[in-house]
Amino acid sequence: MRPLRYSINVTLDGCCDHRAIPADEELHRHAVENLEQADALLFGRVIYEMMEAAFRPSARTGASPDWTEPFARTIDAAKKYVVSSTLDRVDWNAELVRGDLSEAVQQLKRVSGKGLFVGGVKLPLALAELGLIDEYEFVVHPRLAGNGPTLFAGLSKHVELKLVSRLEFRSGAVAMRYEPKR
Repeated sequence: MRPLRYSINVTLDGCCDHRAIPADEELHRHAVENLEQADALLFGRVIYEMMEAAFRPSARTGASPDWTEPFARTIDAAKKYVVSSTLDRVDWNAELVRGDLSEAVQQLKRVSGKGLFVGGVKLPLALAELGLIDEYEFVVHPRLAGNGPTLFAGLSKHVELKLVSRLEFRSGAVAMRYEPKR
């Protein structure tokens, strides 16, 4: 069974709004390494549309630094599954996921391969509730945002985690990987 891995950038005060978090070359390289550990990406509608607008070749404006190119190429080429009840169709190497979320994700996990990768806020909350995430990575940035969306708001039960690795970046950000205690 291929694992479902979740990664997100977050400030010290828990804000996970991408606009509140500085991006740099080292963090983009790390994100590419994460994506390369997966056969497919699992997105909700919001993240899918945000990534498509930023990284689909036809949407790119050339305003991004050169060091974002490897990330853009990697995410563009990746197989994508989009969980949405509001979208009628997707493209950009993507398929819609409909029906029971637990059954659909378990079916995707049963396909042999390196893994699935999920990002965002709302879909991971639902996946955590269902106990379907096999690895959590929180890239904690040395910044206080003071506002914005926070992680796992509304989670109905505790999810106990054990630290499996830690990586420090020159920016002061720290990537911490956890697995659920089972």
